[in-house]
Amino acid sequence: MSNDAIPAGSRASRRAAGPRKRRRGLRVTLGVLLVLLLAGGSTVYWLYSRLDGNITGVDIDTALGDDRPRKLPTSGQNLLVLGSDSRAGAENQELGGGGKAGGARSDTALVVHIPEGRSKAVAVSIPRDTLVTRPECAGAGGGAVPAEERVMFNSVYAQVGPACVVKTVEQMSGVRIDHYLEIDFAGFKELVDAIGGVTLDVEQDIHDRASGLELAAGRQRLDGTQSLAYVRTRHGIGDGSDLGRIGLQQQFLVALLSEVKSQDLLGSPADSYRIADSATKALTTDAGLASLTSLAEFGRSVNGIDPASMETIMLPVAYDRADPNRVVAAEPQAGQLWKALREDTAIPEAAKKSPATGG
Repeated sequence: MSNDAIPAGSRASRRAAGPRKRRRGLRVTLGVLLVLLLAGGSTVYWLYSRLDGNITGVDIDTALGDDRPRKLPTSGQNLLVLGSDSRAGAENQELGGGGKAGGARSDTALVVHIPEGRSKAVAVSIPRDTLVTRPECAGAGGGAVPAEERVMFNSVYAQVGPACVVKTVEQMSGVRIDHYLEIDFAGFKELVDAIGGVTLDVEQDIHDRASGLELAAGRQRLDGTQSLAYVRTRHGIGDGSDLGRIGLQQQFLVALLSEVKSQDLLGSPADSYRIADSATKALTTDAGLASLTSLAEFGRSVNGIDPASMETIMLPVAYDRADPNRVVAAEPQAGQLWKALREDTAIPEAAKKSPATGG
């Protein structure tokens, strides 16, 4: 692979609790979901009217009930942008390197805070290896799944499903999640290819046999396959941990948003339709966004956000004393960060420092 330089039926039925489509296997690069929202406000809605049935809806609000954190005291919004790691299905096995792992785990998670005024955004990454307390949640069969301490954050999706991931995030942060978005593995690759690739500055040579990624340092334009490998790579950079990969994912998020914002979607209806088709086929949202009308309205409300101004932060974590292969939320930094999001106020610089990375 060249490395040369330059993610019919009634609406009511789709909004019932739980995903209504069997997806072929899920994997994430979460910036794609934000691309759809941030670009949506500047596109022609009629172009997407036939794509409404592509979107899968999950009724998070019904699943969680009323025992939740209060909404923001302002017009700001909080989104949980999630993806999962599944190797089920031939196409996703091929993209994932042919692994045989079953089930689905949340591979990457971002709490995206859009402050009042909706002219900027903050994306907080939650490391997949973070040990959390999973609250009691409603199981797929209707019964309750009991709470459990010291579970890996990325296992909650596989164990109980997306609504429980939202509940876990709300419990650990006290932040009310207004919307949920998810993208699948194959859909991300198709979307990056639909926009013609993404250009970014690779800071160091990457040689990762696990993901198959070979990149030289410097300015590179990545296609869908390379982009997927880039946001997945761990072994080709740093100490091989998930904490190093988060930095690449955040860099790619900003580059992807900038790429879409720079394109003349209005000037090319065919390209716009192809991009929207790829995105909506891969997209799962909460019931409140599970239509193109709702998605377009939300997109217009955040269209003033400049990708260059988006702040990316990793949840402050420290290595767990009992298991150095896992991390836990670092206090008081994590508490200060979540408090700022709950109150829609500026995040203190001290709350952005993570003991696990020395930052």
